[in-house]
Amino acid sequence: MPLESTRRCFQELSWPQVEQAVATDRATLIWPFGACEQHGPHLPLVTDALFADRLLDAVLQELPEESPIWRLPVQTIGFSPEHGSFPGTLTLSAGLLISMVVELGEQLAAMGWRRLVLFNAHGGQIALLQVAARELRKRCPSLAVLPCFLWSGVEGLASLIPQPELSDGLHAGLAETSLMQHLAPSLVSGSRPVDGLDAEDPSHQAPSGWSLEGAAPCAWLTSDVSSSGVIGDSRGATAELGAELETLLIQHWIQMLQSLVDSDWPPRPMGAGDSSGS
Repeated sequence: MPLESTRRCFQELSWPQVEQAVATDRATLIWPFGACEQHGPHLPLVTDALFADRLLDAVLQELPEESPIWRLPVQTIGFSPEHGSFPGTLTLSAGLLISMVVELGEQLAAMGWRRLVLFNAHGGQIALLQVAARELRKRCPSLAVLPCFLWSGVEGLASLIPQPELSDGLHAGLAETSLMQHLAPSLVSGSRPVDGLDAEDPSHQAPSGWSLEGAAPCAWLTSDVSSSGVIGDSRGATAELGAELETLLIQHWIQMLQSLVDSDWPPRPMGAGDSSGS
C-alpha cells in the first residue's frame, strides 16, 4: 500500500502505512510538547502548545516530500508547577510525564521506530524531558531519543529581541506576545503587561552569578517574582516582530530536522535490536 509522503501525521496513517513508514531508511518521528498554563492576562493557556504545533507543521511542510519524517499529536498538558497559583494552569506530575514518555516511547520502539525527537516549546520542562529521554533510551537502546527546545540555538534572536529582554523575558514577554499576535491574534488581548523584572526591589536582585535561569539558576515559582504571571516586557510586541521570529524559528528547524534525516546520527549500540531493548 503506497505511503503518501505528504501525509506527515502519525494518527492519520493506517497500520500498513505505519508499518511501511518505520521500515523506511532513517525514519524519524517528532513528538511536539507544550503546556496548559497561564501566560499572563493577555495570552492564552495554550500558548506553548500552539507554538509547538503550528511551527512544527510549518517546518514539515517545507521539507522535501521524500523526507522520512512524521509527527505525533501535540501533548498539550505538560509539567507546569511553577504556574500553579494562577487559575487555568493544569500540570502533570514529574513522574507522570516521565512515565508517559517512557511508556509510549517503548511502544514506538516496539513498532520499529529508530529515532524520536521530543520537540518542546515549554521552558519549564526542558530538564524533565531530558530525564525522560535518558530513561527511555536506557530501556530501548535501539531508539535514539532527542529532546530539544523550540527557542534554543536559534541564530539571529539577538537581532530581534534586545537585552535584557532576550535573557530575562522568560514568560509572556516580548517574544511570545509578538509570535502569538502573528500566529493567532484573536487569542491576544489588548493589554501589554511588564512584570517580574523589578530591579529596584532588593529582594528581586540575584547575587552576582545567580539568576532565575542560566548557569546557576533558582527553582523559582512565578508568584515569587510576578503578580500578573508575566516575566518580561511585552510593551513593544507587534505582529510584524512575530512574523520575523516565526521565519527565524522555521528556518532553524528546517535545517536541524533536514540534517538529522539526512544522517545516521546519533549512533546506536552495536547489536541493538529492532524493538524495545527492555
